[in-house]
Amino acid sequence: MLEIKLRQSGSCIILDLCGRIDVDSANLVEVVGQCVRDGYPDLLCNLEEVTGIDYMGISVIVIAYKEVVNHHGRMKFVNIPAQLRSVFAVSGMDRVVEIYGSEELALNSFKEDKIIEEIKRMQLRRRFKRLPIDLKIELKSKTDSSAACQKADILNLSAVGAFIFGCGKFRLKDEVVMKMKLGPKQEELQLDGRVVWVPDKEVQIHEYPGIGVEFYDISSANQQRLIEFIDRNLSSLPQE
Repeated sequence: MLEIKLRQSGSCIILDLCGRIDVDSANLVEVVGQCVRDGYPDLLCNLEEVTGIDYMGISVIVIAYKEVVNHHGRMKFVNIPAQLRSVFAVSGMDRVVEIYGSEELALNSFKEDKIIEEIKRMQLRRRFKRLPIDLKIELKSKTDSSAACQKADILNLSAVGAFIFGCGKFRLKDEVVMKMKLGPKQEELQLDGRVVWVPDKEVQIHEYPGIGVEFYDISSANQQRLIEFIDRNLSSLPQE
């Protein structure tokens, strides 16, 4: 069986692999799945001590990689021995995953990814107008049926996210399902979101209890509905 040792560097988990990656390496999928469930979606696989990979082993890597991607994480590879690189090339994996020659370069790439993501997020937020509003909303957790808020208020809405007041049942990175009704026809809109900000009870007393939610996997049709709703309501606000 493939031997796997775990180390941590910042928010990244390094998996030191030793032995063969083949049909008997299902433990790689299990370990990767446990990491992402524990809140560590950024994984670096160190293959320096891997002695062989067959095509069933490539299938195992693909399954593990998909598990990470499905949890919005990143899985990268480092120190692939020269005799194994042809397997990655022939299978096409070298065109799918990121491969690095040193651990330092690989770890730095995770940091660079996060900086680029934040820049893109800020640019995206600036593209869309924000609407101060008092709009009722229902929230529930995507994973915990006991976590729900039937009556909360959106106080600030954009086409990419919202600040919701009156619900303190969620934590950072929690994924939620939101339902709201938009005028003028009061049609229900359901969106998936991720908690990206929770105010501090002692410091941000006027925002507590509340959460900042970022919409994800939003369809272009639903985003357009939000844009039209926001534009319509902004035009009705008194001009300063």
